[in-house]
Amino acid sequence: MFSVCVRSHVMIAHSFRGELFGPAQNLHGATYVVDVEFRRPELGPEGVVVDIGRATSALEALLGELNFKNLDDDPAFTGKNTTTEYLSAVVFERMKARIASGELGPGADRIESLKVTLHESHVAWAAYEDKLRE
Repeated sequence: MFSVCVRSHVMIAHSFRGELFGPAQNLHGATYVVDVEFRRPELGPEGVVVDIGRATSALEALLGELNFKNLDDDPAFTGKNTTTEYLSAVVFERMKARIASGELGPGADRIESLKVTLHESHVAWAAYEDKLRE
């Protein structure tokens, strides 16, 4: 399996509901380093998994929708604890939609799976991965 990973970052504000979260129940900020790994079993005719420039642009556009936002105010997240784990799945689904729309260019439809990792710090991160097709 071949893979290509692109990276960017996003800064958000949010709060959590539930005693489990202690002081994080209060509004606080988070800066995530975001990695998206694209995987496919064979290279395309150009010799790549996906165009790195297009993948990077798609990731930055996707994260731009969240950057400097208070997720507590975003209707898309109403009733959700926007944990690192949950947000990694959100980024996955939004990137999956961008691939399906053709935004990542020719051959991106051959990507079989994605892994999205959100790094909270150099010692803590969470990820979501799944197949895009069977």
